[in-house]
Amino acid sequence: MKTLNIYDELKSNSYPGRGIVIGKSADGKSAVTAYFIMGRSVNSRNRVFTETEDGIKTEAADPSKLSDPHLIIYSPVRVLGNKTIVTNGDQTDTIYELMDKQQTFEQSLRTREYEDDAPNYTPRISGIMHVENGAYNYAMSILKSADGDPDCCERFTYTYTNPLDGVGHFIHTYMGDGNPLPSFEGEPKKVEIPNDIEEFTGKLWEALNEDNKVSLFVRYIDIASGKAVSKVINKYSK
Repeated sequence: MKTLNIYDELKSNSYPGRGIVIGKSADGKSAVTAYFIMGRSVNSRNRVFTETEDGIKTEAADPSKLSDPHLIIYSPVRVLGNKTIVTNGDQTDTIYELMDKQQTFEQSLRTREYEDDAPNYTPRISGIMHVENGAYNYAMSILKSADGDPDCCERFTYTYTNPLDGVGHFIHTYMGDGNPLPSFEGEPKKVEIPNDIEEFTGKLWEALNEDNKVSLFVRYIDIASGKAVSKVINKYSK
């Protein structure tokens, strides 16, 4: 699989939904993740990322417009020791709590399935980054219905040990816009990751569809020291 230009990939899809990128910077020094949310409805567009002690949470930009919080208000990014968890829903908390009880990333996600938003059955996408003693590995997961049939939950986990410099993997919820929204298919897409957080954040934000983009989070973790730098961009303000 050749490495794709992630900006072109985003520009070619008006509605990838929510997306997670995890990889390593081109110079091999940083563990990198990005998470974005998009929205078509008033409820899902009415959001901002607010930084927390270890990551971010979503909040209503205008609380008076919040109609249904259960799938849109959650903590996309949390840190458990030397592990950074990134997901598109409250399964962040499931992974955090069960891994804290010595279960694996995969085991913790067996307790969850796709979202209960028929007829879309939006996939739950999750990632975990492990940076320790100058070493880095990561894993990604998608839980989805069987081509829109909710009777079957398909679970896929992808693990990347000693990942390549300048390479990341991108997984998102929808193949494109539609009614119902078509779930992501195939393996996470192999994409290029630059060295500079400012460049990566700016170009990702620019590439996301202007009407549908809502918020973007990017974090670079220095693999040698574990020190993290994060950037947040919100389209709307609280």
